[in-house]
Amino acid sequence: MEKLDVWSESCTVRFGAIDKSDLMTLDAVFNFFQEAAISHAENLGVGREAMARTNQLWILSRMSVQVNRRPQYGETITVRTWPRGGEKLFALRDFDIRDAADNPAVQARSCWLIIDMEKRRPLRPQSVMDTLPQNEGMNALPAIGSLAPGLEERPSLQKTAERRALYSDMDYNSHVNNVSYIRWLEDAIDSSLLEQARQMRLDINYLNEILPGEVTGIWSSTIDTAEETPPPSHAFAFEGKKEQTPENQAAFRAELRLWN
Repeated sequence: MEKLDVWSESCTVRFGAIDKSDLMTLDAVFNFFQEAAISHAENLGVGREAMARTNQLWILSRMSVQVNRRPQYGETITVRTWPRGGEKLFALRDFDIRDAADNPAVQARSCWLIIDMEKRRPLRPQSVMDTLPQNEGMNALPAIGSLAPGLEERPSLQKTAERRALYSDMDYNSHVNNVSYIRWLEDAIDSSLLEQARQMRLDINYLNEILPGEVTGIWSSTIDTAEETPPPSHAFAFEGKKEQTPENQAAFRAELRLWN
């Protein structure tokens, strides 16, 4: 199979990817990107089995997604992804979803860690990334710099929900899948706000894995965005705290902005 610098998949927005608005949900966006990244890693020879032979594992650490327009039910879209080299401990991968007119409906950046499977500690990614396409200048989100942003702890959050990690949340690596976190966040706010939103921005940092049966408290608050241009209709900060760990260890932090 020919190795591709940029992976591209054309598909149709199906019923399971939309909400009441007839438009694609944020968790569906993350799912499209996850599947495309897995397929491209396999194509480039750094997929699950190839990495396991060297006792290594890909772990998603950060993700920033800008939804410029939510694709609608039945629409034909093209999902693309490409690696962009590495920075310090992070391997970078960008994404977009383009419509039939080749306009970017969704743009995203992700930061990945390569983990030692036994020690569960990050390794420097250069030995892997140097063998992959660099795609210099192909920046899906140039405004945010080279990395998806690291989010600071916010002291004003209040506990609003909790989730126990169950079978449907898990992935092959026996921890909560990155898309499940997005569903947890969507469930933590008024569903009508998501249905009414026509544009979205989500930044999320995955900090510590959540294992089967663990309970995570969902803490949240609104964000003051008066100085942002254009200001979002609604904005929220989130933190997931593992309730069975000392000092409620943070599992993730996220910020969600919605524009009607």
